Amino acid sequence: MKRVAVIGCPGSGKSTFARKLQEKTGLPLYPLDNIWWRPDRTHITREAFDAALAAILSRDEWIVDGNYSRTIEPRIAACETVIFLDYDEQTCMDGIASRVGEQRPDMPWTEQTLDPELVALVKGFRTEQRPAILTLLDRYADGREILIFRTRSEADRWLNDPESEIR
Repeated sequence: MKRVAVIGCPGSGKSTFARKLQEKTGLPLYPLDNIWWRPDRTHITREAFDAALAAILSRDEWIVDGNYSRTIEPRIAACETVIFLDYDEQTCMDGIASRVGEQRPDMPWTEQTLDPELVALVKGFRTEQRPAILTLLDRYADGREILIFRTRSEADRWLNDPESEIR
């Protein structure tokens, strides 16, 4: 396990999972939110983001976490392992609600309220983004390890299982 894409719905805990995986593997971690967003809640250009992501994906080792649906295919194409946190809507809603007021290492600011745009992304994820992700996972299944976790406890069991393929 050298190049890992952690994907899933907003609020699924991609960044938390990725940090735990990074602690176990020592692989460099790149949260996409820290690349895209500036502390003043503006973002870099799409071109600058794409260039930064391409530079990361060209490296030998990495964990990249984030949704950013238009960049999922290049990340899957470049990785050896895909981890899809395929959690239900309520789990993800609870996830985004629980981080209000919490400082997070994967975001350059602290959310003070629940963002309505983020709520809409979570509510539409299973019908709008999930089918495309599953299609991509089928398309890239050969030559990649694809792990799909349906609950947080399932993902945590894998992270803590000495028999798992974490190195």
